[in-house]
Amino acid sequence: MKAVNRSTFISRALLAAGLAGALGAPVAHAQGAAQGEIVIPEDIKIFGDSNPNIRKATAVVNGDVITGTDVDQRLALIVAANENKVSPEEMGRLRQQVLRNLIDETLEIQEAKASDIEVSTAEIDQSYARVAAQNFSQSTEAMDAYLKRIGSSPASLKRQIHGELAWQRLLSRNVAPFVNVSEDEVNEMLARLKAAKGTDEYRIGEIYLAATPEVQAQVRDNAMRIVEQLRDGGSFVAYARQYSQASTAAVGGDLGWIRLAQLPPELASAARELSPGQLVGPIEVPGGYSIIYLIDRRQVLTADPRDAVLALKQISINFPPGASEAQANAQAKRFAEAIQQAKGCGAVDGVAAQLGAQVVTNDQVRARDLPGPLQNAILNLSIGETSPPFGSIQDGVRMLMLCGRDDPQSDSGPSFDQLMSQMEDDRINKRAQMYLRDLRRDAVIDYN
Repeated sequence: MKAVNRSTFISRALLAAGLAGALGAPVAHAQGAAQGEIVIPEDIKIFGDSNPNIRKATAVVNGDVITGTDVDQRLALIVAANENKVSPEEMGRLRQQVLRNLIDETLEIQEAKASDIEVSTAEIDQSYARVAAQNFSQSTEAMDAYLKRIGSSPASLKRQIHGELAWQRLLSRNVAPFVNVSEDEVNEMLARLKAAKGTDEYRIGEIYLAATPEVQAQVRDNAMRIVEQLRDGGSFVAYARQYSQASTAAVGGDLGWIRLAQLPPELASAARELSPGQLVGPIEVPGGYSIIYLIDRRQVLTADPRDAVLALKQISINFPPGASEAQANAQAKRFAEAIQQAKGCGAVDGVAAQLGAQVVTNDQVRARDLPGPLQNAILNLSIGETSPPFGSIQDGVRMLMLCGRDDPQSDSGPSFDQLMSQMEDDRINKRAQMYLRDLRRDAVIDYN
């Protein structure tokens, strides 16, 4: 039996939870919050009749209850991933999408159970602990505290872990064994890759919203609001996971590395004009609307200079408090002229000491990890040359000196086995989407 070949479950659980960008920073809050005395007046009045022990059902799916609390706690994960930048109007739409996701999750767990597939509490706790270790570098207590602080709960994320594990095991038994990719198909794809060597390849994220003629205008308006939220700093991965109706929703809308010829013409022409980090949409396509985000761009089977590993020295000085822009510009000019006179990396430390500058050395910097404006500047340097000065009045001025460079090897492309696995995964994902549609069609769902 073929196992479903996927990226690690933990990263998918975080994508699904909308936590990919939210976990990590809160450690300090969870661990280092100030401790103080809680003062409660003797004569208090309770405003409202809210009782946290009363759980009102929002939907009943084949007899299993999804409560308003379940929706609120899952919604809190997405809001936190978007740094709380969600408008009240958007919150209502997002709540409905979260409810739909919880219904799908319930159907997946029910179907797995009907197929005698069990996920033990110990397995769920183990996966949860790995999430805590990878994102908090310590115990689950830190993650528990963070989830509670943002209005969610450990139980909410554990339920999502349960759903992901159950669905993966179900697909491994009921779908994967019936997916076949022939050797001829793989060899044909390898030949196409070799023929396309040197052509541009794109890594694209997509949010696809299906639209029938009756609701086309409404879906387009919703897509436009999603684009606005994304441009205001929303997480593309979180929105893709919650909104996209494509099979790639589970991996944050990531289509992987593709050539534009593989896209519908409407998307291909739009993607061709994008730079990495840009998005465009909504774009009308057959059956609905798409929002696309260019994650990266490269050339097929060609080494990417941005994968070079650089040895850099960063030289920096701070401006005096209260320095004017004119004073800062003058000091930055003198600083740059002095550093440019240094005879290579061996001499720059001495020059920096004379200027009162700080020097930091790092010999494991990937060029692609540098900010976009600096990448080309650094890659065009020879050993011992420096970048243009950069910085701000608040942060001071900095320069980078190139001290070494290890260029990447030519990309030989995926192996036969890797490509076969990728093609099998794609077919499994498509059949999984059909499987879930069948479960939705046959479900008995009562809404409150």
